[in-house]
Amino acid sequence: MEVVEYRGWKNNLLLSNGHVELVVTLDVGPRVIAYRLPGGFNVMKNYDDMMGKTGEAEWQLRGGHRFWLAPEDLTRTYFPDNRPVAWEQTGPFAAKLTPPPETEYGVQKTMELKLGPTGTKVEVTLTVTNVGKEPTDLAPWGPTVMAPGGVEIIPLPPKAPHPGHPKNAKTPADFGPNQELILWPYFDFADTRWTFGKKYIFLRQDVTKGPTKIGLAHREGWVGYVNSGTLFVKYFDYREGAVYPDRGTRYQTFSYEEMLEMETCGELVTLQPGASASLVESWELFGNVPDVRTEDDVDRVVLPLVKK
Repeated sequence: MEVVEYRGWKNNLLLSNGHVELVVTLDVGPRVIAYRLPGGFNVMKNYDDMMGKTGEAEWQLRGGHRFWLAPEDLTRTYFPDNRPVAWEQTGPFAAKLTPPPETEYGVQKTMELKLGPTGTKVEVTLTVTNVGKEPTDLAPWGPTVMAPGGVEIIPLPPKAPHPGHPKNAKTPADFGPNQELILWPYFDFADTRWTFGKKYIFLRQDVTKGPTKIGLAHREGWVGYVNSGTLFVKYFDYREGAVYPDRGTRYQTFSYEEMLEMETCGELVTLQPGASASLVESWELFGNVPDVRTEDDVDRVVLPLVKK
């Protein structure tokens, strides 16, 4: 763990256990701006013209993994995280990063990152505390901006046969739905980037095509992104009965010409003064992964690696 330069910023926290490297901005953010195998491909998008800069009046996309608040709006969500960040070491391979409080909205965010002593897995905890005087409705939100050129893999719930007749149903749920799919207004079923298969949804990032987005409740526990021979896996849970933002989306994904976003949403809560809410997820990297084009490819290449 050391402070290093990265793409024009003098102060960035490098966390490494010899198997994986994380770079987190300290002059702005915090943003996890790089996640890679040692000397390997950075799976996260970096916007070249936004690197190394600080103090901008407007929010900057920049790339990497960031901490947002849902539901999305044009004020609190896009608060400009362009100021220096404090940090403290909390374990041999763990750190807590604390930006200045967002006093305009009465919230304080923290980002905690924890590597294991070996392997590539990273535990990410985003916590928001109400430091204001009034209750506020929100959900912690963790978008991860991925480098262009890859394919996203979203597993679907297991298929079950239709009971055919009510007398064959073991429970009323046998006739009910088992997944939720939310569409944004600019989604198009004719968009060739998408494949809705029997076991997986694929979204291919395309540098020639504009915005598209969907959301899902997503109980399957993981999603993946294969790019340049590297597999990135994001793990997260789903709590039945919880209220998630944007009509119940635990997971959202967005893409346009420059990148693809993999976004987890925490529970939507009314946060009382002094109370906190957290979003926990974990990441893992695998190298030397061949291209994935079909569902059989996922079963053969990706599933043996995913630790659900």
